[in-house]
Amino acid sequence: MRHCINCCIQLLHNDTHEQQVGCRGGPHHGHQVCPTCRGENKILFRVDSKQMNLLAVLEVRTEGNENWGGFLRFKKGKRCSLAFGLIIMTLVMASYILSGAHQELLISSPFHYGGFPSNPSLMDGENPSNVKEHHHQPSVNNISYVKDYPSIKLIINSITARIDFTTRQLPDLEDLKKQELHMFSVIPRKFLPNSKSPCWYEEFSGRNTTDPYLTNSYVLYSKRFRSTFDALRKAFWGHLSHASGKHFRLRCLPHFYIIGQPKCGTTDLYDRLRLHPEVKFSAIKEPHWWTRKRFGIVRLRDGLRDRYPVEDYLDLFDLAAHQIHQGLQAHSAKEQSKMNTIIIGEASASTMWDNNAWTFFYDNSTDGEPPFLTQDFIHAFQPDAKLIVMLRDPVER
Repeated sequence: MRHCINCCIQLLHNDTHEQQVGCRGGPHHGHQVCPTCRGENKILFRVDSKQMNLLAVLEVRTEGNENWGGFLRFKKGKRCSLAFGLIIMTLVMASYILSGAHQELLISSPFHYGGFPSNPSLMDGENPSNVKEHHHQPSVNNISYVKDYPSIKLIINSITARIDFTTRQLPDLEDLKKQELHMFSVIPRKFLPNSKSPCWYEEFSGRNTTDPYLTNSYVLYSKRFRSTFDALRKAFWGHLSHASGKHFRLRCLPHFYIIGQPKCGTTDLYDRLRLHPEVKFSAIKEPHWWTRKRFGIVRLRDGLRDRYPVEDYLDLFDLAAHQIHQGLQAHSAKEQSKMNTIIIGEASASTMWDNNAWTFFYDNSTDGEPPFLTQDFIHAFQPDAKLIVMLRDPVER
């Protein structure tokens, strides 16, 4: 059935259509006005015995179609972006797959090392002409191994040839004590002989209701570590040693330090070492005490705060100290000479490189070599401390 918007057509109950006024075919004023719609261009139909204006419904549908059209146009742009992203991802994945054992993208890297030989079998003092005699195939899974070792060695030698290195004068122990009187009064020079980690017993003068971590700066400034110290606080009194009416707590320093570098896999090594039952770490993975917190530096841009005393740093190893104390007590009943094999570690990746506090302390300046370094103090207490350093290719890093 054809409809004309200038005609009034009534839809009857028997599905027949009755034209009440002849089609005007346009805005001709000579025709009579429809008695039903009275010239308002209405097309009426009945749904459930109710009259409805068909043109009004069509107008609503038209507006809805326009909105959906805009939505579809918007989605079309999204579809183009998605298709473009899929193409790029496909190219990148294909470059990895097709490169195979080359361990690099087919898309050329912006970093080039010139015409250096790429055989890692060349070692110091070896003639490059004898390269063909080597048949060792480097592991394709170790990217650092296949880097150009001889070429890097040549660059280092060319740099060191122009620089005069002088042996650093180590500071005297008495001079170190003058710089950190409190630290040397807390940490002894000798440790327990039957503990592999550097530990000692220290008298605790507080009562059984005393909070040993009340003034700990790590607790005060770090909300996320408060739950850890809550657990230590509950178990603290049960891990004290009692003798002659006095109370003693076991204090420990790390046996080894993971000192750097950042973004070189220190966290991965930390997680793997924690799986060993005889390796214990500080309550916080990176205390940053030796390079920052003991100087009052949390963030250098925030300026200097109160310095974290050495007691706050030692509190971080209380959980490990509790386990060592239990082992020592068990051994004392049987064999006093038996060694406790638990070792403690600490993994502040700033220990190796962060020297921002140099110019603020120890009369250091940028005019010359600083007289006191972080390693001087660690060496003064722990000359046999183990240091773990993890490095990466700077370009890959």
